[in-house]
Amino acid sequence: MMLNGARIITIANQKGGVGKTTTAINLATALAAIGEKVLIVDLDPQGNASTGLGIDRKDRDLSSYDVMVGNASIARAAIQTAVPELWIVPSTLDLLGVEMEIAGSPDRALRLRKALRGPVALSGDFNYILIDCPPSLNLLTINSMAAADSVLVPLQCEFFALEGLSQLLETIGEVRATVNPALEIQGIVLTMYDGRNNLANQVVDDVREHMGEKVYQTIIPRNVRVSEAPSYGKPAILYDLKCTGSQAYLQLASEVIRRERRLRAA
Repeated sequence: MMLNGARIITIANQKGGVGKTTTAINLATALAAIGEKVLIVDLDPQGNASTGLGIDRKDRDLSSYDVMVGNASIARAAIQTAVPELWIVPSTLDLLGVEMEIAGSPDRALRLRKALRGPVALSGDFNYILIDCPPSLNLLTINSMAAADSVLVPLQCEFFALEGLSQLLETIGEVRATVNPALEIQGIVLTMYDGRNNLANQVVDDVREHMGEKVYQTIIPRNVRVSEAPSYGKPAILYDLKCTGSQAYLQLASEVIRRERRLRAA
């Protein structure tokens, strides 16, 4: 069921450097490019999704921190980006202290859910809401999973990929058992793939063997243009549409939408 009209997907991996934020901003841009109205909630104190979409730190008067502590609604905190149909609730370093501030609250794991799905939320104005999590399994990540319909997991093609995945799956199971029984795994996207590397190919085979259809067919390659784009405050799809990384994210967006349609029909 689509509560308030929007599908909420959290993009999570407790390991840094796996392409999580890159996936969030480029998937959001690709969805917006094909006519979907999209909101990103930047829940990472580093604020890389906000920077990567060109939101200057001085323009982040309200942020996801204000939403989490109850000082602002999602509607007030959302900023329109340079990408048509794409908005963002930006992040600031204030978010570093939010766990201590809300740790004693009975609803500490449900703050974001209430903000996104409550009576003053603007979820109904969007087709998709993507939440970019911090690279850890902390209270912010738990909040994002409690608020979401599903989890999208970026997984780097490297040796310890499956080990990290098992820990994340345990956390998803705990969230299902406690605060969000409807939470699903939307899919696992393999990132930073280098076809010349035998290990990368082995990782692809291993992940597909263990996770089956949960793994997207689309694989995101290592790509210099995708790496350069954030320094220009642009998603790769705007920076260089024709590069292999941008094309892969467009394919991923199509695959996500197909899966969402199947989930809705089920």
